[in-house]
Amino acid sequence: MSEQAQALQQGTLIRGMGGFYTVCAPDGKSYTLRCKKKFRHQHISPLVGDEVLFSPGEGEEHGWVEEILPRKTECIRPPVANVSLLLIVLCPTPAPDFLLVDRLMVRARRQGMKILLVVTKGDLDSDLPEQVRRQYAGSDAAVYAVCAETGEGLAELKQAMAGELCCMAGQSGVGKSTLLNALLGVQQETGEISEKIQRGKNTTRHAELLMKDGIRVLDTAGFSLLELEDGMEPITLKDEYPEFGEYEGLCRFTPCYHDREPGCAVTAACEAGKIDPDRLSRYRQLLNEVREAWRGRYD
Repeated sequence: MSEQAQALQQGTLIRGMGGFYTVCAPDGKSYTLRCKKKFRHQHISPLVGDEVLFSPGEGEEHGWVEEILPRKTECIRPPVANVSLLLIVLCPTPAPDFLLVDRLMVRARRQGMKILLVVTKGDLDSDLPEQVRRQYAGSDAAVYAVCAETGEGLAELKQAMAGELCCMAGQSGVGKSTLLNALLGVQQETGEISEKIQRGKNTTRHAELLMKDGIRVLDTAGFSLLELEDGMEPITLKDEYPEFGEYEGLCRFTPCYHDREPGCAVTAACEAGKIDPDRLSRYRQLLNEVREAWRGRYD
């Protein structure tokens, strides 16, 4: 190993603004860095969440990001890296957009992320957590009911988040910033719900990695804008629905898209009450979107 490589330190990129990047080393010390021009030539941009090798600089002089280590996951919108656990936040008001939840789950599973469904504001509708559990039974996504104001369920949620690089997603106004404040004891700006349109103001303007007591959470805007990725083969969508797995190979036709084909075992399971009908209906809606994108991929 060269002397230069030996002098480099490893850290996590926690913030980037105006061409400057803040990196946190394992000892908790933060460094302000610039990025080497070679990354621009390679068409690579540092992302919040990146693990990097850096030279710290001396005195008042800033250091440099020297290497970006291989990413485990990468998101385009928002631009963040290495998320291992996606928390999808729902609440009674605004009314849950379960199609958005399904989109996020598909994208997360395709990237190898684990998923938690977090239901907040339980004082407004105590039945919602059970409704979510019923719809997503068999999906491999655990459901947590929490209350930021009372602290209910926060200890269990923190335990599930420990050791992961987490990101919250969901509609505006579901209380992501309020939940983040309660989990980490920070004071992020929160937005009020618009009574007219039942949506919240997006109060997060740039990505930042917040860390406290072993919990690491990306505070970022725009995760709710995720769409299904281009070029996804329609037949692969069913693979992102774990509740379909036990019926694989039992359908009359192979392959089966589980889209009302005769003798479809998934349809039969739904009719028998083993798969939630709303979840299956939304799957078929997404399947139609994926088929349309697949047909137009060369346009």
